[in-house]
Amino acid sequence: MYDNLLLLKSIVETAPFPIAVYVSDELKIQIANPAMITTWGKGEDVIGKSYKDILPELENQQIFDQVLSVLKTGLAFHAKNARVDLVISDVLLTHYFNYSFTPLYDSDGKIYGVMNTATDVTDFNLAQKQILSSDERLRMALDSSGMGTYEIDLKTKKIKTSGNFNEIWSIEGEVANEQLISKLHSDDQLLREKAHKEAQITGKMCYEARILNKDNSIRWVKINGKIIKDEKGNPTTIIGIVQDINEQKQFSEELKKQVAENTEELRRSNDDLLHFANVVSHDLKEPVRKIKFFNGLLRNETEKDINESSKKYLDKVHYSAERMQTIIDGILSYSTINKTTQPVENINLDAIVENIKIDLELVIKEKGAILIASELPDIEGAPILIQQLFYNLIHNALKFSKADQPPRVIISSIIIHNDGNDLLQISIKDNGIGLDSSHYERIFNAFERLHSKDQYEGNGLGLALCKKIVKRHNGDIRAIGEKDNGAEFIVTLPLKQFKTTI
Repeated sequence: MYDNLLLLKSIVETAPFPIAVYVSDELKIQIANPAMITTWGKGEDVIGKSYKDILPELENQQIFDQVLSVLKTGLAFHAKNARVDLVISDVLLTHYFNYSFTPLYDSDGKIYGVMNTATDVTDFNLAQKQILSSDERLRMALDSSGMGTYEIDLKTKKIKTSGNFNEIWSIEGEVANEQLISKLHSDDQLLREKAHKEAQITGKMCYEARILNKDNSIRWVKINGKIIKDEKGNPTTIIGIVQDINEQKQFSEELKKQVAENTEELRRSNDDLLHFANVVSHDLKEPVRKIKFFNGLLRNETEKDINESSKKYLDKVHYSAERMQTIIDGILSYSTINKTTQPVENINLDAIVENIKIDLELVIKEKGAILIASELPDIEGAPILIQQLFYNLIHNALKFSKADQPPRVIISSIIIHNDGNDLLQISIKDNGIGLDSSHYERIFNAFERLHSKDQYEGNGLGLALCKKIVKRHNGDIRAIGEKDNGAEFIVTLPLKQFKTTI
């Protein structure tokens, strides 16, 4: 027996996994190899001591009872992935072991001890728990997202499902792939076939289809899948996700309907606006022209005999008619600017400015205005619109001048580069009544007036028209300035237009 014990001790101590031998009811540690001593974490001095004393934390974990049962019955005990809590460095740590308690017999066939072998599977067990936890989190995420997963065995045509798959397809229990295909709307069958053929090449498929329910109601779904191949490159499995997109489809359809209705309403509004412009053009301009004409005749016939009061009234009629004419012209220009397209041509801006000086010659002389224009480069655009743009801006600078100071208007430009495009930045700066910073955006609104019509004539459409023209030329316009210290309008236009019409 002594020789056997020596042999056993030699085998145990060289084993790479934990082994120990306990004898008698006191479970005295007779042998413990380095691997087991390390696992216990109680130090080297354990031989000859009681297993119970060395690891008292095992008392309530039924381990001592398992060893004693083997001593008494001779029946070995095996545990797999069993949790064992050990105190190491005064800290209770959880481990997982595959361990066995095996009876040892002497030469007379009597049990004299128990051999304890163990394998630490803590890392493996924790990794497995993490996988299970990840799977559970994924399942919960799929359930909460309304999606379902599927896996199709291409050889057997059997399908495994999880998540909300069955609820989405309105099925119960196991189902064959052919049954699912038959539930798709007949108009979507070709779409499904096309997606599967493309997947044979790309390995992935994605399509939207309608599931036809028994009550003839439909449910829109989005199906994503990936083909898994074996080592020979043969398709074996399709795995994927099905998502209920019925609400999104209904929302999209409703949105399209509303957009169509709003577009039609906008078209009608635009037609009404153009009709109104025609009414203004034909029905209002003529009465105003007659008012001006007959008012002029009346003034000429009564010029000698008219008293100051009557002259004052005739002047008011004249100014009101002039103002009505200005308003009509402004409305016509603003409402019809988008009615027709204009051909893009090369524009000599210097010539444009010179023509405007001639158009405004009387105002310039009357106010003693000074216009300073640096040489401007040519640009591409619609000449009639660019003429209107510069006319409005220069006329604006002259109109909003100070009463005690001649207007001074400076026109300059620089070429800037932005995202590979060449742009012309034009500045029209004056020394007039200026502009409050809170009005920088408001002044471009239609019919927006910052001053009384008694102070400054106009219809409130000039700058709104400028903004329209600039936008049609793919440009930008902004205003800066200070109250009582002049205003500056900065227009940015592309040197070249990418279309032949605007």
